[in-house]
Amino acid sequence: MKQILLSLCLLFILACARQPYQLSSSQQSFYKSMASHCGKSYAGKVIFPADGKDPFAGKPLTMHVASCSDTTIRIPFHVGEDKSRTWVLRKTEEGLQLKHDHRHEDGTPDEITMYGGIALASDDKMEQRFPADAHTAQLIPAAATNEWTLALSPDGKTFSYILKRDNQLRFRADFDLTKPL
Repeated sequence: MKQILLSLCLLFILACARQPYQLSSSQQSFYKSMASHCGKSYAGKVIFPADGKDPFAGKPLTMHVASCSDTTIRIPFHVGEDKSRTWVLRKTEEGLQLKHDHRHEDGTPDEITMYGGIALASDDKMEQRFPADAHTAQLIPAAATNEWTLALSPDGKTFSYILKRDNQLRFRADFDLTKPL
């Protein structure tokens, strides 16, 4: 009997040890909201800069909430025919993480890939802000002050991807969640 109890205690401890991803309630809520779109794709457009000078301007933008697990959501982001980018939302010991996975056509990693950061503490369930982490600052020194924001509009109709650098808006794309492709 003692061995059974000891075995059960050990299993319980191991099960708890395998749960290192303790997100805040707002991060968990945001993650669940994003996962609710799994398997769907949405069209988007460049909102900023509005002058048409951004390399993405005038090109079709598509986000695909392609795969979702208990710990990771992968969202390929296509710009026209360029399918090299994937946003990766991951639960980590530090909190909710955003990384940008860049790949060549053959699937090999780009030299500049897996940059991003950990979400700031916030009570906002609809928006998560990710300041650049140390890996990003080392990989892309000019991006050391980057902050990426992923946001769902209060009415749930729009997903926004926003980039600021030096606290100045640099890029924004909005995706219409009311019309899956």
